[in-house]
Formats: sequence, structure tokens, C-alpha cells
Amino acid sequence: MMNRRKRNGQAGLLWPALVLCLMLICWPLAGCSAGSGKAHAAGGEEAVGDGMAMTDKEWKEKLTSEQYRVLREKGTERPFSGQYNKFNEDGTYLCAACGQELFSSATKYDSGSGWPAFYDAAGDNAVDEHEDRTLGMVRTEVTCSRCGGHLGHVFADGPEPTGMRYCINSVSLDFQPAGGAAPDTTAHSGEETVVLGAGCFWCTEAAFELIDGVTAVDVGYMGGTAEEADYRTVCSGQTGHAEVARVTYDPKRVSFQRILDLFFVIHDPTTLNRQGADVGPQYRSVIFYSTEAQKAAAEKAIATLDEKLADPVVTQVVPAETYYIAEDYHQDYFRKNPQQAYCQAVIKPKLKKIEDMI
Repeated sequence: MMNRRKRNGQAGLLWPALVLCLMLICWPLAGCSAGSGKAHAAGGEEAVGDGMAMTDKEWKEKLTSEQYRVLREKGTERPFSGQYNKFNEDGTYLCAACGQELFSSATKYDSGSGWPAFYDAAGDNAVDEHEDRTLGMVRTEVTCSRCGGHLGHVFADGPEPTGMRYCINSVSLDFQPAGGAAPDTTAHSGEETVVLGAGCFWCTEAAFELIDGVTAVDVGYMGGTAEEADYRTVCSGQTGHAEVARVTYDPKRVSFQRILDLFFVIHDPTTLNRQGADVGPQYRSVIFYSTEAQKAAAEKAIATLDEKLADPVVTQVVPAETYYIAEDYHQDYFRKNPQQAYCQAVIKPKLKKIEDMI
């Protein structure tokens, strides 16, 4: 979705050039702008909001020293030094701290500034913006909306269709190639991850996003023999991959049993390679576990269901394999397309059932 915001005070042909010159001149100071070593909100003294609730010590253990300096202390890498400045692969740029999707390669362009530039973020909720009055100027800082990590700044001198330039530090980013295997960067501070196949992954994602204690959900493909995966090939049924949702949750807030209860409510675990009108092995019922405790709980839940249901449960319980994250337009599909016919006819009734449960 395009961000077409108008910003007062950024008009004028000379202003972008002045900003760039000051950034180049003041780069050595920018890396030290946090002063005390504590990440501060732009233009103020409050600590940056951290939706992941990680301590400063935990961030230092997780990140490299340069990542910590930029992401947590609001530093700036040297212009023309970042690995993604002259990088043109197709794929998705993720937050290096928490793995959240931030930018698509489709919106990347060469601004000539020395830093990776994008004319739009991956979605309206991918990044947050803050007024930044450091270095004797007024700029708009860009941070990851999930973990609060500093990414760079945004300026109103970019190309159409948005007219915006997101000027981002390479060290703040990770890159996920299109159709490539996605690392599990979602779980932090005692969180756990399980990958679930319950038919159409749009439904599965939307359902688990309703649950308190589930901290992240994205959709992708898993369980096949093909070394790459995309929607077209997976839908052919020839790759062996299933449509899945990767669910990250805090076991202190929601139990794995609760995750399983919801999983078995949102689909029919007794139909082999089928959910309603969706037919094929890509729609199979499957639990890809990441711990032995998850495996034991899943097998116990299936045994309990088998005693209650007229037909046998066909849900597979197998260890997690390589996870291939799905294309951008599949992520948060229901939220982005609530009026779409499938969302109204299939997903919305399921969500109503879940809302009545909780």
C-alpha cells in the first residue's frame, strides 16, 4: 500500500541536498548521537518503545557490535559501505533485529546517497516514524514497528508513485531471497515457534493473530522435497510443500495446548489432503514441531481426538524443516483484503467462531 503522506516543512529543492551534505559531514557524530549508550527516542530522552521487551543485555548478546550501535544506539553506517547499497536481488528486506518484513525489493532504487533507498515500506504497519531533531536539523526517523530498532530516515524527495525516500542502513537489514528458505528470526526471550498446516494459510494466519500470547504469525511453505517454493509451484501439488503458518508464541502467556485446541477447531483434521473446496497435498493437516515437548503434546491431543471423532484424525506430526516464507501479498491477507469474496465467505465465519470461544 502506498504511503502518500504530505510533510510540511520539507518542501524546496535545496533541502534534500542540504540534508545529504550534513549527513555526510556529520557521519562520525551520528554514530555517537546516543551519547550515554542508551537508545533514546528521537528528539527526546525516553527509551525507545520495545514491543519485544528485550533487555539491553539481551540485545547486546543477540546483535553484532555494529548492529547494536545502529539499531539500538541510533548510529549511522558510513555511506557507500553497506552490503545492500548496490544490491539488486529480488526478495524481501527484514529487520536484522527481529525479522519483521520491512521493504520489498520491488520498491528499492538507487538514490545515489550511499545508503539503500526504498520508495515505500512493506505495509502501513511495517515501520514507525518519529521526529528527529539531532544534528541541528529536523528529520523523520524510521524504526521497526515491532522491536523499535533504528533503521534510518525518510525524506519527501523520492520517485513516484509515493514521492518518498526511505534512506536505510544496510546493517539494520537482513535479506530474504524470493522463493528462498527463510531463517527463523521470530522467536525471542523464551518464545517458541510451531509451524502449522490447516488448509488455506490465509485462514490459519488470521485465526492465530486473534490469540493473546501469540506474538507473530507469517505464512509460507514447508514439508516438500523442492529446494525452492512459491505460490504457483506449491499450488500445483508437485512440490510436496504444504501451505503453513509459522506461529510464534510466549508460553508464559498462552500454552501450547491452547495453540493445539485452536488448530483443531479451525479445520477438519479427518480429511486427507483436503479442506473444503481446497484439494491437494498442499492443504494437508500437519504440525511441524520444533521441540520434543511440542511433539508429545501434539500426539497426545490427536489420540484424545481420535476417541471422540467418528473418523480417524489424519494430521501429520513431523519435525520442522526448511521454511520458505510466502510472497508479500499473502502476508496479513485477511487484514488487507477483508471484503474479498473468499475472506467474507470462508475466513470471516471462522474468525467469528474463534471470537466466540475467547
